Amino acid sequence: MIPDAVVDEVRARADIVEVVSESVPLKKSGKDWKGKCPFHDDHSPSFYVVPEKGFYKCFGCGESGDVFTFLMKRSGMEFLDAVRYLGGRYGIEIREVTGGREEDDPFRALYEANAFARVWFHERLLDPDAGKPARSYLERRGIGLEVAERFGLGFAPDSWRGLREAAAKHGIGDDLLLEVGLLTTSERSAEPYDRFRNRVIFPIESVTGRVVGFGGRIVSGEGEGVPKYLNSPESPIYHKGDTLYGLGWNRNAIRREGVALLVEGYMDVVALAAAGIEHAVAALGTAVTEEHARLLTRYTRKALLLFDSDEAGERATFRAADALLAHGIHPSVVTLPPGEDPDTLVRAQGAAGLKRFLDAAVDVMDRKIQLLDEKGYFGSIEKVRAAVDKLLPTLRAVRDPALRDIYLASVARRTGVRTETLEEEVARGSRPTSPSGVPAPMGATSRGLRPSPRGRASGGELRRAGFGAERKLLLVLLRDRTLVERTLERIGPEEFRDPSYRAIFEALSQNPELEALPPGVSPEAERRFDELMGSPEDVEHTEQIFLDSLRVLEDQGPQARQAAMKTEIAEAGSEDEERRLLEESARLRRERSGGWNVIRRGGPVGIGGDDQLVNE
Repeated sequence: MIPDAVVDEVRARADIVEVVSESVPLKKSGKDWKGKCPFHDDHSPSFYVVPEKGFYKCFGCGESGDVFTFLMKRSGMEFLDAVRYLGGRYGIEIREVTGGREEDDPFRALYEANAFARVWFHERLLDPDAGKPARSYLERRGIGLEVAERFGLGFAPDSWRGLREAAAKHGIGDDLLLEVGLLTTSERSAEPYDRFRNRVIFPIESVTGRVVGFGGRIVSGEGEGVPKYLNSPESPIYHKGDTLYGLGWNRNAIRREGVALLVEGYMDVVALAAAGIEHAVAALGTAVTEEHARLLTRYTRKALLLFDSDEAGERATFRAADALLAHGIHPSVVTLPPGEDPDTLVRAQGAAGLKRFLDAAVDVMDRKIQLLDEKGYFGSIEKVRAAVDKLLPTLRAVRDPALRDIYLASVARRTGVRTETLEEEVARGSRPTSPSGVPAPMGATSRGLRPSPRGRASGGELRRAGFGAERKLLLVLLRDRTLVERTLERIGPEEFRDPSYRAIFEALSQNPELEALPPGVSPEAERRFDELMGSPEDVEHTEQIFLDSLRVLEDQGPQARQAAMKTEIAEAGSEDEERRLLEESARLRRERSGGWNVIRRGGPVGIGGDDQLVNE
């Protein structure tokens, strides 16, 4: 808990007019301030803020409270988060106590390790000599030092052990740095080394401002077998599926604008901020999840999706839109010129140039229908039937009743299928509802697997439906290449028992964007790859199928290896051989324990391999 004296100090120091005016336009009215109430449909100003007494009141709906109450109701914060936020904003140290002592956070050491790394990386960026390549790179991207300071950007020098040695001098050991992913190891060498090297560093913060991870963009050497973007692996304090880059910095702007811009990566968020566009956030190397959508509902009910306009970008756009619709957020699609992304566009045309495309955003259902029309889906009965199948996931996802009726009428008008028939189709494949009333994840669409009673297809159901977990996982990965990195954090090629599927996964892990297998693979692997690439199976809403398939492989791979290892240990011909096998068995157990341990694909050149590949 936070002592009452500290809470009172924060309340006294916080400027309630300043805080409220970030999301409610206020005008002076005598000693008070007034505006339209943010808590109901207020046609004339009935919302008053009284700075002298530190409270607000709406004479229309009756809402009232102090600065903490306002943040809790307007942004979805808990009370303690509101106190911490305002304390940090107004320079007050927040001490938390439990039973008369400071609160013991089990992850405090991990946060402190990340906080140290953030400062160290930032100091390297500002170093006149060491940081020059990174500063030059940022300047070319239109990002000055003011924006770099705001987002805490840094630089990781091209050194294997710079951060490690600096942390050791401050008593931060290798174990902590390995756990948060700042250090890594290779299969050929157990010696830890810095994960981030020769990269501009983007600290990844939680909504409350604590550093949970890092992203890095290569400064030079791109295209030489070095991944362009690299993110921290999952850890006890960092989970990609419930973290949106930029939300902590941009949430007030999102509330003020009434809409969130959802972009593909952290460079887009920072580049837009440099151009004065401050209401953007990005998912971090993963598809938009239900937790991402829940986070956004605290600040807005509208989103504009600015993903790539290629086929993969379109798939990601519509998956994200369905996740948002399921949580009551209305998404629209922004279509940029071919080859452009938000970063390149604002550098070439400025904020005004991007605004033209934002203003031309199209509702997600309208955009789906446009694309289907462009591809000739309304030219024959068979194709119209296929078009309906492709539109059904969005009809099933939408939560807002009025918007759902609008979508049904729009689809009926374009396809000629009666709204009653569409409603029957929607009901036939609808997802079960969670206790909170939010639709649960689907096991599959109308053309895929049927949902299990829990709303997802279990590993056993995958096998019974004729889809081996290995095949199903590869099918999902080929449809959504952003999931390759998440897969590599949990399994490696050795988990695949089928040699053809193993060869496909190995190739995919080396090049997530591959369209053909490299030379030297077996004809059977090529045949399977072609079959997967051309498969008509619908894998919309793939998250749970992905997780279930992954879980099956996680269980079967290490268990089989551990069983074989026991036999080898029992039959070891020497003490050295037995010791080696015991060490290997212990390593396998470590990889299996905890959801954040990474199956690494090797180390650096000269040490043993390469780092995880992350596509932004």
